[in-house]
Amino acid sequence: MSKPSLSVEHCHDMQDVRRHIDAIDAVLVPLLAQRQGYVAQAARIKQNLDDVVDEERIEYIVARVRQMAQATGLEPDIAEGAWRAMMAGYIAFEHREFKRLRGME
Repeated sequence: MSKPSLSVEHCHDMQDVRRHIDAIDAVLVPLLAQRQGYVAQAARIKQNLDDVVDEERIEYIVARVRQMAQATGLEPDIAEGAWRAMMAGYIAFEHREFKRLRGME
């Protein structure tokens, strides 16, 4: 694994660890909400419900994320697992949004 490009402060106890993780989560959640907004637009733009799942795009994203993980010192398997779980959640959201927008609920 390559050296992380982002600094990680030395923690003296679990309270320090949790404080830093909570701060990271506070940055991640708004980004995930922003991503959800783009997924909602995809649901609006796509013409067919079958278009919601694009396996080729999923595998492209996974490969790209694994490369980014490697470059920043994140274990690629952790990145892949997180992204696959995240994409599964967004795909479920996109299905619901697609149906909602078209009165198919």
